[in-house]
Amino acid sequence: MSRMTDILGPEGLVARALGDRFEHRDEQIRVADAIADALHARAHLLVEAGTGTGKSFAYLAPAMRRCLDHAETVVAVTNTISLQEQLVAKDIPLLAALLNPADGSADDPADDNAPDPANARASRGVPPRSDQQPSHQPLHPSDPAFDPNDLIDPTDDADGIRLDDHNIPDTPDKPTPAIIPCLVKGRGNYLSIRRLELASRRQDKLFPDRASVDTLHDIEAWAYETTDGTLATLPQLERPAVWDRVQSDAGNCMGRRCHNYDRCFYQAARRRMERADLLICNHALFFSDLALRANDVGFLPKYDHVILDEAHHVEDIAGEHFGLSITEASTFHLLGLLHNTRRQSGFLATLDVVDDAVPLVDRTIHLVMEASELAKDFFAALTDHVRQSRAAGSALGGPASAEEATTATVTAPGVAPLNMAAHLHRVGVALKELRGCCRHEEDRYELASYADRALTIAQTAESLVNLELPGCAYWVESSRSGRVAFACAPVEVAPILEKELFGREHSVILTSATLTISRDPDTAFDHCRSRLGCPHAAARLLGSPFDHAAQVELHIERDMPDPREASYTQALVERIGSHIRETDGGAFVLFTSFRLMHKVADLLHDQLAAMHMPVWVHGRDGSRSHILEGFRQDERSVLFGTSSFWQGVDVRGRGLRNVIITRLPFDPPDRPIVQARTEFIRERGGNPFMEDALPRAIIRFKQGFGRLIRSATDSGRVVVLDPRIVTRFYGRRFLAALPESIRIIDGPRDRG
Repeated sequence: MSRMTDILGPEGLVARALGDRFEHRDEQIRVADAIADALHARAHLLVEAGTGTGKSFAYLAPAMRRCLDHAETVVAVTNTISLQEQLVAKDIPLLAALLNPADGSADDPADDNAPDPANARASRGVPPRSDQQPSHQPLHPSDPAFDPNDLIDPTDDADGIRLDDHNIPDTPDKPTPAIIPCLVKGRGNYLSIRRLELASRRQDKLFPDRASVDTLHDIEAWAYETTDGTLATLPQLERPAVWDRVQSDAGNCMGRRCHNYDRCFYQAARRRMERADLLICNHALFFSDLALRANDVGFLPKYDHVILDEAHHVEDIAGEHFGLSITEASTFHLLGLLHNTRRQSGFLATLDVVDDAVPLVDRTIHLVMEASELAKDFFAALTDHVRQSRAAGSALGGPASAEEATTATVTAPGVAPLNMAAHLHRVGVALKELRGCCRHEEDRYELASYADRALTIAQTAESLVNLELPGCAYWVESSRSGRVAFACAPVEVAPILEKELFGREHSVILTSATLTISRDPDTAFDHCRSRLGCPHAAARLLGSPFDHAAQVELHIERDMPDPREASYTQALVERIGSHIRETDGGAFVLFTSFRLMHKVADLLHDQLAAMHMPVWVHGRDGSRSHILEGFRQDERSVLFGTSSFWQGVDVRGRGLRNVIITRLPFDPPDRPIVQARTEFIRERGGNPFMEDALPRAIIRFKQGFGRLIRSATDSGRVVVLDPRIVTRFYGRRFLAALPESIRIIDGPRDRG
C-alpha cells in the first residue's frame, strides 16, 4: 500500500474528515509518494501535476509527516497570495489536526523507526506545550504589560503562531496538533512599537502635511486593536509612505536594548518562526533570503527541505533578487524622509543634538538638498536614454508586465552622471558622524539605518552606471506615470541556483501545473532542468484528473491574418465579438500587449454594451482583485487582460466558459533580458528560439489554456486567434503540450 494512502486515499484520514466533500485522485497520491521519497532521500524533484490534482495536499501531507516523525523543518513557498491564504486558512489546519500523533491514527507503517515527536521537538530546544491560556483582554502596545504572545487565540497552543487569524482547530476530543506551522512575512510588514511612539512624539516636525499626520493617527488607532501588528490587518492608508516611519527595520532595531523588546510584534513572530516545523512564505521573501545566504547572512531559520509551488515563476523571480535595481521613487522617498525642503520637516529637523553639533545637522541637511537636485539630473538622464532609444526604434513600449512602460537596454557605461552617487555617499557618512552627537540613543539607531540606505543607493547607482556585475542584462524602464527605474539581472540564473539552491544540504521540490514543454516524459523537463540549474533532479509528470476531451473545445482560426499584418487588429475585433456572442459572454480575452488590448476593447465597446455585457479592462478598471471580483458578479461578464490574467486566476463554474488567446505569448524580442539571453545562447552556438523563446511561450500558453477548466464540472472553449499555431513549424509544439484528446474545431466557419 502507498505510504500516503492512509492519509489521502479513499479510506484515509482526509476522506473520513471531509465525507461527501472528498474526491479521490490517484494522481494526488502518486505525487505525494514521489515527494515523500524525495524528502526521505534528501533528493531534488521536479513535479508537474495538472490542474485538479490537489497539489497542495500532495506536498503538505508528506512534508508535515516528515516534520512530525523526524523533527525536520520544511519551507513551503508559494507565489500568489490566494494560494498562501488557502494553505494557511484551510489545508494546513485540517492536515495538522488529522496528523496529530497523539491519537495514533496516522502512524506511518513504513517508518517504524521514526523518533517520538515530543522527544524530537525537545531535542531541537522547543519547549513542551502548555495548556495555559491568556485570561485577560489584549492591551494597547504602549501599555507596559502588553505582550504579543498573549494575543495567541485561546484555541491555539502556547507555542503556536496565529496564522492570520486562522488557527489549527482544537476540540475537546482531539489533543492539540504537534505540528507548528508559521506564516513568515518580511520584517517590513511588522509595526515597530518604539518607532510608532517616536513618530507620535515628533509628528509636528516629522511629517510634511496634515494628511500624513492623519495617517499616523489611523495607525495609532489600529495599534490598539491589532493582534499581530502586520500590514495584513491594517486598513488602507491615505499616505502609505507613513508606514516607513513606523515599520520594523533591521537597520534601526535596538534589539534587547529596546524597552519594547519583550512585547515587540516582530520579535514575537521571530520566536515563533524559530520554533516552527513548517514555514510558509512567498517566492519574493524566499529568494531574497537565498540571495542573502549567498553572502553568509539570512532571514529564515535553518531548514531541511524546500517545496517551491508555482515553480514556473522561479527563473524570473530568482533573477530579480540576484540582480540590482534603483528607482526614482525610492531615492526621493529616502531623501524626503530625511528632509522636506518645502515644509522644513523630516527626521533631521527632529534631532536633539549637543549644541556644538547644530552646524553638522545644518550641513547634513544641505547635503540632502544637494543630493535631491543631483538625483533629478540622474533620473532625467535615464529618461533621456529611454526617449532616445524610443526615437531610434530600439526601446520596447507596452510590455505585458508593465502598464504602458517603456524599456531601453543599456549596453555601455556612463548612461547617467555619478554625481548623485557621490553625494549620497557623503550624506551617508554625515549621518554616521551625527550618531555621536545625539542626546537620545534611539536617534543613533535611526541615523544608522538612514545612513545604510543612502550608502546602498549610492553603491547600487555606481554599480549600475558602471555595468559592474558581469553576466547581467542592464536596462532603464520609464513607467506611464513618468517614474524611472534602472535595473540589472543575471542573464543565466542556472549557475546561481545550482550553487545556492540545489547545491546545499537541503532537498528541493518544485511543483507546478506548467513546468514542461511536451508530454514526452524523457524530454519534457529538459528546458526546466537547464534553466534552473538542476540537471540531475528526478522528475514526475502527471496529467490532470479532468476529462478535457469532454470538457474543452479548442477553436483554431487558421484563416486569421498574421499578427504582424495591418489587418490583424480588425480581424481580432470581428472574431472576438463572434465568439463572445456564441457563449453569451463569460469570457477572458488574453493579450500580450496593453496597447493592443486597449485598442481592441475600445473597438468592441459599443458592441458589448449593446448586448448589456459587463466589461472589465485590465489597467483601467481598478486592481486585479477588483476586476476579478467584478467579473465574478455576472456570468455574462467579459474581461480583457494581459500577463497577470494568464496565470494564478481561478474562476470556477459557468462564470468562465470562454478563454480567447489573441496571440501566442512569446516574450517581446527587444526586451533587455530577452536580448541578453538570445545573445548568450547564440554565442555558445545554440538556437535562442528553440532553447528559450519557444519553451517560455509554450509554458505561458499552457497557463492561459489552464484558466478554463478549474473543476470536474467546468466546460467551455479555448479560442486561439493566432494562425501561427497551425501555419508555422513550431505551432504543433504548442498543441503537443496540451492535455491529450482535446477536441479541435478548425475555423473558419460561418457564425451568422
